[in-house]
Amino acid sequence: MASPETGVLAARARALAVLRIRSTARAVALLPAAVAVVLFAGRVTGRLGAGWDLAGWIAGGAAVVSLLLAGLVTAVVARARPALSPSVPISEKSAPDLYRLVRDLAERLEVPAPSAIALTPDCDSWLEDRTHRAHGPPRRLRRPDGAGRRAPEAPVLVIGSPFLWWMRVAELRALLAPVVAGTGPSAHPDIAAARRFIRGLDAAVAVSARAGGRLSGLPLRFVGRVARLLLRAGREHATIMERAVAAAASERAQNVDYGLRIVAQEQVGLAYAGWDRLLTRVALPAWRMGRWPSRLDAGVVSALTELSRRDRLADGFASRLGERPACDLLEEPGAIDRAASLLAARLFHGGPAEPGPDWSPVGWQQYPEEVVDRKWRLEAARLHRVLDNLPATALPMAPPATGADPAASPLTYAHTPAHAPAGRRPAAPGPDGGPSVSPPADGPPRTESPPRTESPPPADGPPAAPAPGPTLARVIDRLAHDERAGDLVAARLGAEVEREEREEAARQAARGRCEQDAALGVAWGDGLAEGGLPLFPLQPPRTGRELLADHVTAMVCCAAVDTAGATPGLDWLDGPALLVDGARRADLGRPVLSLVDDGDAGPLRGWLTTVGVRPEKPVRLV
Repeated sequence: MASPETGVLAARARALAVLRIRSTARAVALLPAAVAVVLFAGRVTGRLGAGWDLAGWIAGGAAVVSLLLAGLVTAVVARARPALSPSVPISEKSAPDLYRLVRDLAERLEVPAPSAIALTPDCDSWLEDRTHRAHGPPRRLRRPDGAGRRAPEAPVLVIGSPFLWWMRVAELRALLAPVVAGTGPSAHPDIAAARRFIRGLDAAVAVSARAGGRLSGLPLRFVGRVARLLLRAGREHATIMERAVAAAASERAQNVDYGLRIVAQEQVGLAYAGWDRLLTRVALPAWRMGRWPSRLDAGVVSALTELSRRDRLADGFASRLGERPACDLLEEPGAIDRAASLLAARLFHGGPAEPGPDWSPVGWQQYPEEVVDRKWRLEAARLHRVLDNLPATALPMAPPATGADPAASPLTYAHTPAHAPAGRRPAAPGPDGGPSVSPPADGPPRTESPPRTESPPPADGPPAAPAPGPTLARVIDRLAHDERAGDLVAARLGAEVEREEREEAARQAARGRCEQDAALGVAWGDGLAEGGLPLFPLQPPRTGRELLADHVTAMVCCAAVDTAGATPGLDWLDGPALLVDGARRADLGRPVLSLVDDGDAGPLRGWLTTVGVRPEKPVRLV
């Protein structure tokens, strides 16, 4: 674009094309009425004979139906609330320096300042139009002649919350310059009208999609078809209009901190990488356990600092931390970080909107003990529950050595003798037969591990298999000696996790169910999909093999903590970590995959010997 004005003119031309589509739709709706009026006038004036009476009645009926349908479409479009980006509103009282920075930037760009500022848990920034009448009563301007008109209102500036904690003040100003410059084209009446028309149609489509009932939802489905038809007709014009607006805003911001903006754009890519790793590797395990980290934005600084230390391409970025961070522009950054973290949990996982007994915050200092350790023990308990339900299998048993230490002898799955029937299930645990694992009715499974005493089976008669214990040796022996065990355990783990996720989704849907409109049975939403959270799932469903590897890894970590003095830890980029002598052991994945995929327990046994883990010792579960 040669100048910002050129871009605005191109955007206005496309906006007029969108408005012409709106005018055409109105003309089509009014055409039967116009024909009926002409026929009626011709009959009254005598210019048309009596033979036109039938045509007049048909045109009149068509006009009535057309006007009713047009009124229905207009009412739904006017009443439907356009989707809003979920965000945390920031008042001027809570961030006066941030508002001052944005206003100074708008003054330098010679554009209207945004009407408000909001934060969103995403690595992006944009302007959002919130002037639709459904978002609140419109402000009116009083003219000298007493007539009122709708007051033009600037859009809201939505800023990604990770930017405020990672970027410096100068970088944030340079990054926001082209965004704030977009308020100039947004104030043009034709562009604003075209945007309101498109957003209204989009909201009407969303309302029609939530219509229920074959007969009661028929009118809304008709509205949805009309809205989709109009959206398809104006899609290309609206797309080119937005591109022209963005080009005009970028051209206007060329002279404002241009050199610093290049550095800021590099920080955007780094922030996105660190934010994604923090959500998927660190926050997601906590969310699945009913805990939400309350300082995600502060954690992204640690994650990006760690990324800068590991990645030579990001070398030197951490040196910027000595400058003033943009979060200093907030009066209470901790409270805003907490609100943004709760919103992130709701968007990416589907958690409740408010904290509660089953949805409580967790700090980074408590994360290893309250999240990592509990996650490992929950997965270990689930793995043993699945093993309890599997049929016993015949495993080769080594002959006992005279005088050998019982603790050092190899153990087999459930200590099952070699001649046990293949289809026989292990006996139920008794008070002296070993630890019992039973899920209580109102919480996670609990484990009781009384002292275990074993006696050799009688010489005659079928031997009774003792109850399986929560030991790592039990898991290794079953996966290493039974070729079918891996696939069977993986399938049952997948079914178990899927069942738990369905139950959790049902609880979330019950919590998030909103009141519905009494007349049409439709929820007029505000951008958060009713019953449709999470809006942005972080990870695709895991395969059975991946679940099995995760659960075996958790079992190994529990055994290392209980028998080798290891501790749970937190890696800012990889999530839960096992610390041995204060250092992270990142070499556990390959031995576990060797056992899970190939049934080869040799690498894992070697790793356990190196770390000092005793797999025959019982593991404490939750």
